[in-house]
Amino acid sequence: MTNPLGEFGRIDRFFKPLAAGFAGARGLADDAAVFGVPEGQELVVTVDAMVAGIHFLPDDPPGDIAAKLLRVNLSDLAAMGAEPYAYTLVTSLPRTLGEDWLAAFAAGLGEDQKRFGIQLAGGDSVSTAGPITLSVTAFGLVPRGQALPRRSERVGDPVFVTGTIGDAALGLQVVLGRLDGAGLEPQVARLRRPDPRVTVGPGLRGLAVSCIDVSDGLVADLGHLAEESGCAALLHAASVPVPAAVGGDPDRLALALTGGDDYELLFTAPEAARGALTALSAETGVAITEIGRTAPGPAGRVEVLDARGAPLPLARRGWDHF
Repeated sequence: MTNPLGEFGRIDRFFKPLAAGFAGARGLADDAAVFGVPEGQELVVTVDAMVAGIHFLPDDPPGDIAAKLLRVNLSDLAAMGAEPYAYTLVTSLPRTLGEDWLAAFAAGLGEDQKRFGIQLAGGDSVSTAGPITLSVTAFGLVPRGQALPRRSERVGDPVFVTGTIGDAALGLQVVLGRLDGAGLEPQVARLRRPDPRVTVGPGLRGLAVSCIDVSDGLVADLGHLAEESGCAALLHAASVPVPAAVGGDPDRLALALTGGDDYELLFTAPEAARGALTALSAETGVAITEIGRTAPGPAGRVEVLDARGAPLPLARRGWDHF
């Protein structure tokens, strides 16, 4: 059944309220938004898309889908050391999608807008005969010249990661029916609603030398960081902060290291930054753990070591769309 609201009815009912109070959105009445960038700041821009059946299950709660869509973009901003500012939204939805779905989706966005201090600035809405496809372009602000890069000119620095690694990978196995979900409810929650480290990212300005968010998998993203820096990296698997549910299961450990969807911050910093990182962790309530070191070697190579210092073989490094 076709949604009777139509395109502009949907915008008026569900999306205009999300833009209220943000002058640059111009009430979603104009052809484009207008942004003013405060003096001394730079605009950081990122975009991420999500497709039903690839990034989320078609029957996932729409509020969770909305939250994840926004949060994966906020994680990119955090990895650049930027603070959330505004976002645009593109929805490609089946004509048969009901108003209840749209209302819950918009409510999920609204809740996270308040939580993370960001507002809708514009977007587009189209119909599709295919799967639900969603895209957010997020804008952040960072002091001029202080955005965090992936590339480092230094070799031998410690590698750190925030939070825990592997929750979402375990949660995905639960929702796919491959693992018993008893006791893994927090992992499913992290899969559906990741925690972008929006307080840690800006705090890393002046401390981190290079930074990336963990989306494709810890091993893969450490490889991306090393590739950009023209060096190799050592990863101590026993030091990686994995959920207790991993236990001593080697298959679960491999899944945690390579599964992805963690949206934690992975970064390098000089030895001299240790004290400041400890203080940042205490201030934000987010754990920061040393897990390895960059090293001389072929660009992008990651050597994963077990507790004895021996190479830990992995069947895959992480997620790759193609």
